[in-house]
Amino acid sequence: MSREAAVRVAHCIDSFMIGGTELNAIRTLEALDRQRFEVTVFYLQEQGPLRIRYEALGVTMIRLTVPGFLSARAVREGVRFGMLVRRLGIQIVHAHDVYTNIFTAFWARLLGRCRIIASRRWQFEVPRPSLNTLNRWSYRFAHRVLANSGSVVRLLVEEEHISARKIVEIPNFLSDDAFEVDSQSQRLERHREWGIPVGAFVLGVVARLAVVKNQAMLLRALPELDDDTHVVLVGDGPERARLEELAAQLGVASRVHFTGTVLSRINLHQFFDVSVLCSHSEGFPNAVIEALAAQRPVVATRVGGILDVIEHGVTGLLIDVEDVHALAHSLKALRSDAALRAQLGSAGAKRVRERYGQQFVISKLENLYSQLAGEL
Repeated sequence: MSREAAVRVAHCIDSFMIGGTELNAIRTLEALDRQRFEVTVFYLQEQGPLRIRYEALGVTMIRLTVPGFLSARAVREGVRFGMLVRRLGIQIVHAHDVYTNIFTAFWARLLGRCRIIASRRWQFEVPRPSLNTLNRWSYRFAHRVLANSGSVVRLLVEEEHISARKIVEIPNFLSDDAFEVDSQSQRLERHREWGIPVGAFVLGVVARLAVVKNQAMLLRALPELDDDTHVVLVGDGPERARLEELAAQLGVASRVHFTGTVLSRINLHQFFDVSVLCSHSEGFPNAVIEALAAQRPVVATRVGGILDVIEHGVTGLLIDVEDVHALAHSLKALRSDAALRAQLGSAGAKRVRERYGQQFVISKLENLYSQLAGEL
């Protein structure tokens, strides 16, 4: 297909920081067929570690400066955005998060000649409750609402009252390299780097250190586990100091390892024996499918999109939020049964490859883009 015939898409993202939504957005752009789709990236916040991956693709990147949705500057930027959409001949505006839903859907609908996709990639949590009201309006302006799990689809229909005909379920996905596993020597080297003693049984969480991710639940379970069980918390965020203090109070600080943000294309879950996710809510758990791709057993809470991925006793173990004893019991069972760990890891990897592989998911999104462009 010639570049003239390519579908012109605007990808709209709040920031280049590391999070589930942000990682899925850049992975999507990296995976799209660049012969069929010409992408312009609009962004709100300038800095972040993922920016380098966008720049490596050589796509056009345009910043939108929006100090507040109801400010005079926001109106000027909205008009500018809408006119850019029209001038660049953009056919599809795809907003990835709550902020770009709110800002771009209205102005694209008012001034652009395009089709608009809003996204719901979270279950309940938003930075401010007032954003929920504004976000509901964005769904009205959009032609489609993209949900990344069955639980989010149900939420949109039952609580947001969006027509099921308007909703498209396209989950997060993994590229083939997420299924690659390094050698034992590389595993030992990574453990040395993190300060984990040789022979330790390693529980790991890859998630932002935020209240909703609830890493504190795992720390509270740690005193019930054997002394050679260690916890690795990969990520950073506002809860780090509180979690460090909690580990000290529980007397397990020497067994808890904070890595900070790790910029790596390698699947970090392979360096754990068990991956854990104790979230209070989840739209779709990137960390869970990454863990399963690495053939690691998962223990996770029964919330949101986790239930779309984990089948209890088949691809992982499920527990209730804040049931610390159930968490400890599940981890003890996995520690004592290597065959169960292998069984869950193998079944999980097979499930993830079938349902969340890059080729399968990206083809669904590309088909959606082509369908919407054909409606113009």
